[in-house]
Amino acid sequence: MSGAIKRYRFMAIFSGVMSLLIWFLYVPVKHLMHNPDLVSNLTWIPLVHGYTYPIYVLAAINFGLKARLSFKSLLFFILAGTLPVASLIAERRVVRSYP
Repeated sequence: MSGAIKRYRFMAIFSGVMSLLIWFLYVPVKHLMHNPDLVSNLTWIPLVHGYTYPIYVLAAINFGLKARLSFKSLLFFILAGTLPVASLIAERRVVRSYP
């Protein structure tokens, strides 16, 4: 169980940070600054996030099955990766509930 928690925590933090980078760095630069050189330097952010989100979902499912969460709780942990700060909040909830 502790391996599933560690994997989930790592992916929740990593996915949350990547989501924050998308929302507060990449999107404003792309749509407000109109600087093609800077946008091309930041295209790695959505690419990395796109590859890490499915891994986050798998880690959440793995954790949810090992912790025997209800379907509603499992769905909450999966969908927490869609909002920038929600995965970080869900990670804190896991740390408090499963020491």
